[in-house]
Amino acid sequence: MPAVTVENPLILPRVAAPTDAVARPVLAVTTAPSGFEGEGFPVRRAFAGINYQHLDPFIMMDQMGEVDYAPGEPKGTPWHPHRGFETVTYIIDGIFDHQDSHGGGGTITNGDTQWMTAGSGLLHIEAPPESLVMSGGLFHGIQLWVNLPARDKMMAPKYQDIRGGQVQLLTSADGGALLRVIAGELDGHQGPGITHTPITLLHATVAPGAEITLPWREDFNALAYVLAGRGTVGADRRPIHIGQTAVFGAGSSLTFRADEQQDSHAPDLEIVLLGGQPIREPMAHYGPFVMNTRDELQQAFEDFQKGRLGTIPAVHGMTPEGL
Repeated sequence: MPAVTVENPLILPRVAAPTDAVARPVLAVTTAPSGFEGEGFPVRRAFAGINYQHLDPFIMMDQMGEVDYAPGEPKGTPWHPHRGFETVTYIIDGIFDHQDSHGGGGTITNGDTQWMTAGSGLLHIEAPPESLVMSGGLFHGIQLWVNLPARDKMMAPKYQDIRGGQVQLLTSADGGALLRVIAGELDGHQGPGITHTPITLLHATVAPGAEITLPWREDFNALAYVLAGRGTVGADRRPIHIGQTAVFGAGSSLTFRADEQQDSHAPDLEIVLLGGQPIREPMAHYGPFVMNTRDELQQAFEDFQKGRLGTIPAVHGMTPEGL
């Protein structure tokens, strides 16, 4: 880690530390519990225990791995439905295949992001390709759920495939941090992801001992999740390490620092930074459906049960009768 990098960050556009910004305080640091998803791949639940008022418009985020699979071990998820939100899958190391009941999908690998707008609903599957199952190998990524406002919840499903080479690469003033802007804007630099709710999503690699202060929109919330390494967040240098999330309060800048000494398997501090404009609408969430009311949630379940979200495609062109 990471897959998308440069040997000399100083060749990149630089983000200058704001001079008149109000530093955002750290309200809380939480530790993600570990669990398993789908057919049994390990995850950390990054937002567990955080009040939704600090997350909106984000719903949940899982760190998938980091795990080095032996041959035959790689796992994915079975077919499952989605409605009313977006899933953002960012693969740092490894490879994943996606397919849905509308004919969409594809393959994402080292540094790629798939942005799936479920909208009115579909069936979806995520799985390692057969070659990875046979060989084993490293797998590491995140999946983020982003809420849709009521006006967009029943829009037609669609995809954005964001390749690693499309990500906006930036650095700090002294070159001590590599910033990968996947979606949204940072200091006038725009990431490739197109969002329905204004958000910023980036992956930062901070060299040992480096400190960085970034401008951050005052109307956005702000969260920082540590993928690897150790460091501090906020002007008061609150300690944080792998598997922990920092929740920031109001202000116009974020500060974080990597410890001088890092573990041998994680030479840098790796952080996912995200923030967005809160939707501030009622939310009814259960399983794979995120709606505004309980009635809409019940309708989603009924539509799924009656096959209105699509049907599982036949395998290798075979008809269901031939399976």
